[in-house]
Amino acid sequence: MENSSLPEKEQNGGVVASINAFLHRLLNLEEGTDEKGTIEGIRRDVEFKGVNVWILVASIFIASIGLNTNSAAVIIGAMLISPLMGPIIGTGLAVGIMDFAFLKKSLKNFSIAVGISIITSTLYFALSPLSEAQSELLARTTPTIYDVGIALFGGLAGIIAGSRREKTNVVPGVAIATALMPPLCTAGYGLANGNWSFFFGALYLFFINSVFICFATILMVRYLKFERVGFMNARTEKRAKAGIYLFLIIAITPSIFIGYKVVQESLFRNKALRFVNDYLEFPHRQVIQSELKYGIDSSFIELSLLGKPLAADEIAGLNRKLHERGMLSTRLIIHQAGAFSSDMASEVKSGIIEELYRRNEQVLEDKDARIQLLESELQRYRLGNADYTQIAREISVQYPRIERIGFSRLAETRVDRMQTDTIPTILVHWKENPGKAQEQQLAKWLKLRLQLDTLQVVNY
Repeated sequence: MENSSLPEKEQNGGVVASINAFLHRLLNLEEGTDEKGTIEGIRRDVEFKGVNVWILVASIFIASIGLNTNSAAVIIGAMLISPLMGPIIGTGLAVGIMDFAFLKKSLKNFSIAVGISIITSTLYFALSPLSEAQSELLARTTPTIYDVGIALFGGLAGIIAGSRREKTNVVPGVAIATALMPPLCTAGYGLANGNWSFFFGALYLFFINSVFICFATILMVRYLKFERVGFMNARTEKRAKAGIYLFLIIAITPSIFIGYKVVQESLFRNKALRFVNDYLEFPHRQVIQSELKYGIDSSFIELSLLGKPLAADEIAGLNRKLHERGMLSTRLIIHQAGAFSSDMASEVKSGIIEELYRRNEQVLEDKDARIQLLESELQRYRLGNADYTQIAREISVQYPRIERIGFSRLAETRVDRMQTDTIPTILVHWKENPGKAQEQQLAKWLKLRLQLDTLQVVNY
């Protein structure tokens, strides 16, 4: 029995051996390694004087301009010419081969490069007339655990490519992916504008990028068994490894917390947007403004509505549905105002809406009267939409300095008499401030054109 099963075992063993041989050929990193050339190349790149200094200054200015003008292409160009990667990989190599003299030199050059980068970017942003933080700059102020992953795998790709006899074009891609330059420029922006959260956030992003590129280099140098220059006894080496791992844990911990917060906020926003789309699409109502605010302890969905107001039981039902969706710590805040034409609603600014809401607040206390008023006003606007489009064309010809115009009927109540009047109202947005005479002329023309005795023109 045993003899008959032996060929089968041998056959299985042969298959396993074939698979192992195939995987070894497929995943082997040691083949094609150029240890001597790699070390010499990294030692050259660590040198930081003369030409390298001026290239760094130029790339910092380019990256700062790209961040200032929100140009991703310019930022990528700056990252491609930056020599910042050299001292970081040099530090990893020095630790990996235990060359303490080279480690000292790498850290010295790294410190000089960082100092020059921050000083240069601070100088640029202090002199730049553009002080607003653009999206490209804001993206470098909140590092997360994902940045750690990018830096680690980017560093691995860089040292693997750099250790080959046949060089590839991987390193420029690593420089773009790991983004060493933009965080330093963002730190300079924070320093120039006194924004310490930007400064420390960007500096931390640069720090974790540098640390994990360095760590990836150490891992690969040890895996490829580069010859060590210095030696430690087993006990000292064990302590050194424990120190490195402890340092990495300390470095990565804040990014884990920030990354968790980013994920939770993203989940909240997705749920909140689905809730708004599913339950806040009503006839006779329009959501003109929405704000989603995430907090660790409590979040809220704040909406401004135009049209037929929601009753108290409808709002209570929406809150129940909110909890059914698993958003237990989320509050629903709804601001409701009187009805306006759909054309005007898309153009009017939030500040004007809030002002109109306050002026109509007294009218909205009486629910039955309010519903009747809104329904009648909606009928009038539906009948007048085509007319207003023609009027807008005529206005654009006669008053080219007008940018936007809105048509509405404002419900105004005299509190002392409790008398409500509907006042035709024109909202006008000029490209530049008009003279008093031109405002009066426009009001007279509109009264005549619309055949109205009473008309209110509001500039916004």
